[in-house]
Amino acid sequence: MSAPLSISFSETDLDAIAGAPGRVAVILGDDGKMTPAARRVNKLTRGALARLIEAESWGKLKPGDAVSLAWPAGMVAEAVDVVKLPRPVTVETARKAGATLASRIGKADLLLLAGSTPRTDEIVTGLALRAYRFDAHKSAEPAPNGAVSVMASKPDEVEAACAAPLAVAQGVHFTRDLVNAPANHLTTTTFADRLVELEALGLKVEVLEEKQLEKLGMGSLLSVGQGSDSPSKVVVMQWLGGKKDAAPLALIGKGVVFDTGGISLKPAAGMEDMTMDMGGAGVVAGVMKALALRKAKANVVGLVGLVENMPSGRATRPGDVVTSMKGDTIEVINTDAEGRLVLCDVMWYAQDRFKPVGMVDLATLTGAIIIGLGHENAGVFSNDDAFCRSFLKAAEAEGEGAWRMPLGQAYDELLKSRIADMKNVGGRPAGSITAAQFLQRFVKDETPWIHLDIAGVASVKSATKYAPKGATGWGVLALNRLVVDHYEG
Repeated sequence: MSAPLSISFSETDLDAIAGAPGRVAVILGDDGKMTPAARRVNKLTRGALARLIEAESWGKLKPGDAVSLAWPAGMVAEAVDVVKLPRPVTVETARKAGATLASRIGKADLLLLAGSTPRTDEIVTGLALRAYRFDAHKSAEPAPNGAVSVMASKPDEVEAACAAPLAVAQGVHFTRDLVNAPANHLTTTTFADRLVELEALGLKVEVLEEKQLEKLGMGSLLSVGQGSDSPSKVVVMQWLGGKKDAAPLALIGKGVVFDTGGISLKPAAGMEDMTMDMGGAGVVAGVMKALALRKAKANVVGLVGLVENMPSGRATRPGDVVTSMKGDTIEVINTDAEGRLVLCDVMWYAQDRFKPVGMVDLATLTGAIIIGLGHENAGVFSNDDAFCRSFLKAAEAEGEGAWRMPLGQAYDELLKSRIADMKNVGGRPAGSITAAQFLQRFVKDETPWIHLDIAGVASVKSATKYAPKGATGWGVLALNRLVVDHYEG
């Protein structure tokens, strides 16, 4: 799939600048004060940097943005990218600067003249996050990514500071690869196989097949996939890097590899986007890969329910009643409200088996959350204020939009069924909230729980700060930060 960006670190070598191929990046503050490396570039280009700083356009340039000088005289490079980075440097601005560079380099090599710039690790993080493309299914042989060389005053320190963020960036890219993949290439079986491959990183991975799921009583999950030829599965990933007896944090992901809506068939227009309906499972997989790569000192389990929702003679019908692992019966009013039927069984299993210290589920669950929050924020629902605040703080620190939504008994009442313990939908009003209320029925009283409805942020139609259009990898950064802040050390 996508190849990680090659990034190396070395001491600043002024004599190497003139012969550097590809692109050379220079960082300047508001005042235009030049570092030794910038002065060398200015000398090589016969004062081009000095003229740029004096230009009116430089004053109007926003922090983290850049001006490109094409084919600079006196240098081999095809361009010099001059980044405006005022001090003090915030994390957000530093990452923006890195993303700006990544959006310009294409497949060229990049020499980043970082010197002693504060938050160089965050610049590299932004660069690594944005330097992504998904071309696995294009017939032309993809050109390799260019290499990034970071020249710094203390390269060993910068490299050490970048190790964990670069591991997390690989987790983000893994999520994007999964979410971008076409459904005929990412079936329930191939998805499970991709996760089993993570054992090479030290994760313990189990795949529960349909017979095991039947024995466990996961009738709700199995009802979603019974119309498909692809077998339903639950994959359990464990990262045990913390204290031996410490209860783990549980991450639960909806993995509907393709969603036709089932018998409640979706309209044809836009159905091709339903390859991303496994976005929650993709985020869980990316987080688990990131934790393993950076050797997190925490215990975290990731569980994903993998199904395909198809119409056929075997498919669940509107009006059918299914029985969950918990034992509650569910009247299926709409087979296109299938994600909650998958999640509820996996959530119950996770609590029964692992007794987690907290549980977070992620799902591209409702179109209603897009109506409410657009593509800027995921919907956050929780039964525990402190747990919820911890996540919201982590999401804010990583620049991933998240907004808390309400829960309440009045919404829960909308799920009452005449013939079963509950319906799987509560009608059009407050659709994202009633979906969360459904899930809360499968959360044990002692379990702090967060539900993340990521339908609006998992895959988007235009480029974001850190991703080209398509899958974003939203959630990997925030959940990794939650683990760092509250479950390690």
